[in-house]
Amino acid sequence: MINKAYFQKTAVALGSFDGLHRGHMAVIEKAVKQQNKGLLPVAVVFKEHPQMYLNGSAPPLIFSGEVKERAFKNAGISLYELDFGSIKNLSPEEFFETVLISELNAGFISCGYNYRFGKGGTGDTALLKALCEAKGVELFIAPRIEYGGEAISSTRIRKAILDGDIEAANIMLGRFFSYCEKVVDGDRIGRKLGTPTINQYFPENHIIPKYGVYISKVFVDGKYKRAVTNIGLRPTLEIEVPRSETCIIDYSGNLYGQNIEVCLLSYLRPERKFDSLEGLKAQIRSDIEKARAFKEPRL
Repeated sequence: MINKAYFQKTAVALGSFDGLHRGHMAVIEKAVKQQNKGLLPVAVVFKEHPQMYLNGSAPPLIFSGEVKERAFKNAGISLYELDFGSIKNLSPEEFFETVLISELNAGFISCGYNYRFGKGGTGDTALLKALCEAKGVELFIAPRIEYGGEAISSTRIRKAILDGDIEAANIMLGRFFSYCEKVVDGDRIGRKLGTPTINQYFPENHIIPKYGVYISKVFVDGKYKRAVTNIGLRPTLEIEVPRSETCIIDYSGNLYGQNIEVCLLSYLRPERKFDSLEGLKAQIRSDIEKARAFKEPRL
């Protein structure tokens, strides 16, 4: 994380980067390539989503914590955090001069085709191009990246996750939707059923996928293992707080207290209430067999 200006010239990536989807990556990858010219790649991000300042609430997080940190690290770019409240009243010209030129010493700027900046979002790519030309700063405007005939966006990804269309969300993200949270004590019903599980809660304001059962994979002992994940309230056992409960196939280690990453691959079925634990046990076995046979897609 970069928290102060550098004298070294930078290649600045501009955008919301609230999901780091394929559209965002087109912006970031261009900035990262400028390392070959001696520029430091930097992504400008906000400490809090701008909507928190403008509307008092923000859309749910697509990623957070370790997953978010790893995604930016794998992208090969440093982060420069801004407090939206401190710059929201700057005109586009003031934002360009104060933040991009004075603070970041930008020698290259990359942004999306629909990028807006400055107070009220009044600045667009045409204005940014003119400002860059006046300062001798190279500008790259990433083209629109589509899926299913429409532009990829964090809004579309959130809807796909909420609808249980995790395959579409993964394609738009360019990676598997995942979360990495601490494993907590559960009611140990899975152990009694012969299918021990890990229980995890989603952090505050993190998106919670459509309730149901998913084919998943879990990173444990240095590699991914196939799994089955139930997200929701487990109607047969009637819990009150939604959680993620994952059965890691052919694994019996103790993971309590560890932060474990779970990646969702495919939606299997909705949650349902069973008349008995035996009925639930039979369904879990069926889910596991489907998970074993599932062919993981390439993203």
